[in-house]
Amino acid sequence: MARLLHNLLLLSVWLMLKIRLLGYWALIYGYCALCTGIALFKLWWNILLRPSTTFQWTIRETPPTCLNDTSLGTHCYVRIKESGLRFHYVAAGERGKPLMLFLHGFPEFWFSWRHQLREFKSEFRVVAVDMRGYGESDLPPSTECYRLDYLVTDVKDIVEYLGYNRCFLVGHDWGGIIAWLFAIHYPEMVAKLVVLNSPHPCVFVDYALRHPSQMLKSSYFFFFQLPRFPEFMLSINDFKALKSLFTSRSTGIGRKGHWLTAEELEAYLYALSQPGALTAALNYFRNVFSFLPLHQSEVRSPVLLLWGEGDAFLEQDMAEACRLYIRNHFRLNIISGASHWLQQDLPDIVNTLIWTFLKEGEGRKNYRN
Repeated sequence: MARLLHNLLLLSVWLMLKIRLLGYWALIYGYCALCTGIALFKLWWNILLRPSTTFQWTIRETPPTCLNDTSLGTHCYVRIKESGLRFHYVAAGERGKPLMLFLHGFPEFWFSWRHQLREFKSEFRVVAVDMRGYGESDLPPSTECYRLDYLVTDVKDIVEYLGYNRCFLVGHDWGGIIAWLFAIHYPEMVAKLVVLNSPHPCVFVDYALRHPSQMLKSSYFFFFQLPRFPEFMLSINDFKALKSLFTSRSTGIGRKGHWLTAEELEAYLYALSQPGALTAALNYFRNVFSFLPLHQSEVRSPVLLLWGEGDAFLEQDMAEACRLYIRNHFRLNIISGASHWLQQDLPDIVNTLIWTFLKEGEGRKNYRN
């Protein structure tokens, strides 16, 4: 009798898990369908208002001058033997100094760290990477190539190729997610972790499932699951959606700080207009649901989390919740007047806060490998 009750209990637990899993995927695909309907309405509206320009866009063939600014560093390339992929990065500062590695978000590339490359090269070997599928790095064609475990391994391979076994890791947005995961899986390789407007992955999942307002703000996650159609919607009217993302009052860079110049905007459009670039960038989202749940979640490195108060995509309450997963020193700074793109909005404030964090605790001796 006891054995029968035990088996029934196990069966009920199994059924509950299956039901929850079914509900989880039903929510994802149902919301995806809703977002698709909204996108189709926007497309119809664009055709109605701008029939002659809706289906026009231009591939930028010449990089803007700002991408070759020598004050930002030297353009370098590395081919990783394990993956066979070639990565592009911009490096500054003396070789042999402690490594500070920057990981960009969506839909950016190494250029988003231009203010930090100039700032930290005096005491670090600063390296801003074009992550796989971005900028001048290789763009693997398969969606499967953008699994999170591959993206995390890329960071490990790049650090080791550069001749280091430890780094100061800085990540924003998608780069922040990968930075969190890298610190979780390779704690010995992260001296200190700096994350900008990117919650711990467990916090994001738990919070979004319990807060419809965040689910609404994250609707693009679901829309981007579709093949080809999101790329088309981001391209119409000569990439109008991307221009708006970077420059509008609600979501743009520099709402109260460093406004994005016309040349800097062209730098982003140059990178994103290349054949296959949008698909590669969106493939990050097309793998986002495959890594859940995390089998490891604790971060053992000291962590600085910077959060732009005006983030249009992520709710601020998630920032404090990240403390639950950190088993070391944790500092959280909410930056008033900063948007989601805070390292470009208010670079002076961001840089000062990073300097303060780097010099805390063990101080300069912690810089060395």
